[in-house]
Amino acid sequence: MAKRGRRPSPQGLSRRRLLRLAGMAAVASHWGWAGGITASAGGAQASAPTCVARPRQTEGPYFVDARLERSDLRTDTTDGTRKPGVPVVLAFHVSRLDGEACTPLPGAVVDLWQCDALGVYSGVQDFAGRFDTREQRFLRGYQVTDSRGMARFTTLYPGWYSGRAVHIHFKIRTDPEADRGLDFTSQLYFDDALTDRVHQQAPYAERGPRNVRNARDDIYRRSGGDELVLELTESGAGYTGAFRIALKMS
Repeated sequence: MAKRGRRPSPQGLSRRRLLRLAGMAAVASHWGWAGGITASAGGAQASAPTCVARPRQTEGPYFVDARLERSDLRTDTTDGTRKPGVPVVLAFHVSRLDGEACTPLPGAVVDLWQCDALGVYSGVQDFAGRFDTREQRFLRGYQVTDSRGMARFTTLYPGWYSGRAVHIHFKIRTDPEADRGLDFTSQLYFDDALTDRVHQQAPYAERGPRNVRNARDDIYRRSGGDELVLELTESGAGYTGAFRIALKMS
């Protein structure tokens, strides 16, 4: 379900949050490429970027390097139509790790791609023969992180297709034109209870009940999916969320 922010008690962080931070630190150590996790107490923001460990996940079969620089991904650039669904405003906070230093990472290219409310991707032909959208371009695009390491998108809550939990793909590249450079790919997931609620609405309901939840998705289970679940907050007719990730640069 959607989660609203809670202030820590004046005396310090709650036991639950301390355990959460400890878990992040353990993941950072396990994956060996992100760390330096910080937190704030008493509602005050940390002075430095919050470096959060995130595991890599598979790119999947539907990545298209479409080179569409845009913030709003909902429109099909080939005919101007907008895909229907519940809007999600998403902010990426990208940091870099150089040794022990954690700083914002400007100039990184953040690509997002996902299916629509009925489980259809653009720009590809489905292996199962459900769709051929090779001439269309919706729910794909990239933004370049600003001086604060931020990239913002407006997209849709994804639908589902057989064999996978509900997800969004993302790729972060420091220099897409170069042979060498950081290329980090993973996926974002959603709380199952929230997905149940969203998918009861039109047009999602046309697709019927999904057949895979997070815990039964092999990629989610085997590659740290619980560290990739978006925390969303209701906002008007849709949701907003922020995703923090730190990338090891040396």
